[in-house]
Amino acid sequence: MPSPARYDLPWKAALTHAFRAFMDFFFSDLCKEIDWSRRPRYRDKELAGIALADAPNVMVADKLVEVALRDGRVQWVLIHIEVQAQRDKTLARRVLDYNYRIFQQYQQPVASLVLLADEDANWRPSAFHNTLLGTQMGISFATAKLLDYATRSDLETSPNPFALVTLAHLRTQQARHDPDALYAAKWHLTKLLYQHRWSKARIITMFKVINWMMALPEAQQERYRQTVFQLKKENNMTNPMKWITPLEEMILDEGMQKGAAIILERQLTRRFGPLSKTNQRKLAKASVEQLTAWSDAVLDAASLKQVFETQSPAD
Repeated sequence: MPSPARYDLPWKAALTHAFRAFMDFFFSDLCKEIDWSRRPRYRDKELAGIALADAPNVMVADKLVEVALRDGRVQWVLIHIEVQAQRDKTLARRVLDYNYRIFQQYQQPVASLVLLADEDANWRPSAFHNTLLGTQMGISFATAKLLDYATRSDLETSPNPFALVTLAHLRTQQARHDPDALYAAKWHLTKLLYQHRWSKARIITMFKVINWMMALPEAQQERYRQTVFQLKKENNMTNPMKWITPLEEMILDEGMQKGAAIILERQLTRRFGPLSKTNQRKLAKASVEQLTAWSDAVLDAASLKQVFETQSPAD
């Protein structure tokens, strides 16, 4: 069976690398209101401090970005983005909680945007309101549905990197527990990188997104590695894939471990409170496979000890 899909780290890497492209792809009307001459500022560290203790594990990624608006009516605003992997009845209420807590801390306007990346075409929450005795409390927020992009004919040719991220996510969902189907989809998307004249940084980021998100069992992953390197040999030196060297792949794998450890520490902190130095060292030394097993255990575990007692399938 394929390894569990890793959606969190790839989405966060892609959002950080190309936030404007994300906005243009999923929220094009709102994208036009932002002054892109002023560089967005990422406030993920501050967001971690605002995190809700009972935030569910089905939330793929969330980011907090500071931007300026073109009309200048406010000096800067905060955009809170969530990418939601599965149906969650608490989502709309959680968006309200986050929006209010962020506003309370910064005393600045906060826009909440949600990308629904689940597999239920009919699930489209966009508001949470309570009305009682003449008092109304709540929020309405902008959403985009990943499934709505599945029928777009330009996903494979679009220059926007989030077309490729969308394809990777959708193909991973569609492959489910078929490792050969997932391998074929992963290999196809990797070859699509050749068709774009992206920068070195973008090629590397998109390669990481595909490699991380479309997690294969070891046998198929080794086949994938060998095929990638063979493809490099068959193409000339102007090919973008010349940047994906064995050394860089090793570095990417190391970065994957560090990124996975950071994400898991955040999940554990939300659920059980700040981690001790001993537990932080456990995360730093663990393999990606072990980190994945612990991450899968977070939602149902009754204690931090129970999480760390979970073994990876490779053990």
